Order: sequence, then C-alpha cells, then structure tokens
Amino acid sequence: MSRRTETTSDIATGIATPRRPLDDLLLYRLSRLIGVAGSMVIRLCEGRFGITRREWRLIAVLASRGELGSSQLAEHAQLDRARTSKAVGSLVEKRLVSRTARAGDRRQVRLGLTAAGEALYDELFPLVTRINADLMGALDADDAARFDASLHLLQARAEALVAQAVLPKADRGRHAAGGNRGDTAVNPPSSRST
Repeated sequence: MSRRTETTSDIATGIATPRRPLDDLLLYRLSRLIGVAGSMVIRLCEGRFGITRREWRLIAVLASRGELGSSQLAEHAQLDRARTSKAVGSLVEKRLVSRTARAGDRRQVRLGLTAAGEALYDELFPLVTRINADLMGALDADDAARFDASLHLLQARAEALVAQAVLPKADRGRHAAGGNRGDTAVNPPSSRST
C-alpha cells in the first residue's frame, strides 16, 4: 500500500519538507477502526433497538455492574456527567432504566435496568459480541493474545499520562469577561493539587 506524503514549503529556505499523514498516528488509526467497525453497532442500536450508542454503553454498564449512582455510572461508562444525565433521562423515558431514591435521602438515586432493559441487553449483547468476534477473526490466536496484552499496556500508559498531564480545560464557548479563546493559562506542575 503506497502512502502519499504531503509536503509543505519552508518559507525561509523554500525547501519542501514532508508532512506526516494522520495515518501514522495511533489515536487516529484507532478512531478510524472504531468509526468503521462501530458503525455496525450503531446501526443495530439505532435501527433495530431504538437506542443511541451512548445509551447502549450505559445499559451495558448497568447490566454488568448492577445498580449504580449517576456519578458511578458516568465514571464506569467514561462519559461526562451531563451526557450521562441526558442519556439516563432518555432511557428512563423509554422504560429501559429505573431511578430509585434511597430511603431517607431522596438525593441519593440508584439507577438500574428494568425488565425491558435487561431483555434488550440480552438480545443486543450477543449481536455486539459477534461483531467483535468477526473483527478479531482477522488475527490468529497468538496475534490476538499479543494485541490484548498491548491494549492493556496502552491503556495503563494512557491513564498514567492523563494523571501526569497539566492541560487547560476545554473552552466550550464559555469565556471569562474580556477573555479570548487562547487566553487559558496552563497551571505549572507545582501548583497542581495531588
């Protein structure tokens, strides 16, 4: 497979320097893989079961972990709380998830699958499993074992990098008075709370 390398001119020297394509980046390649293979899961979720991919993720987490609080659910599903709350509201409307307030503290709400939610999970999970198995069929047993081990190493490395990183929060259009998008300061490592 040949790859076209983009070039850009160095203004000072006029010499063309090669640009690396996105295809060289692991995260881009993983994103493309998820985009292509994940589209089959999305089509199943939306077309056959009437739920979004995000709702499916929450259903799967509740099926595997049992009742959870909203914050716990967001953490296990690796979604922010606002998106989790919106998806939970939709799942409650669809009668796939129930909200139960704890006795004595109505602020403490537990989320769990309803009978309809469990039935949906029992029907959809084997289909998603089959898609994953078909995809992994491209690898022999040894390659699959190495790939699994590599994914564990990459996940651990990613978590370590995130824990060490000092990055600005995403600016989603909320600006401080008089501030511009590029004005977000990065805290030096010494000022980060541990």
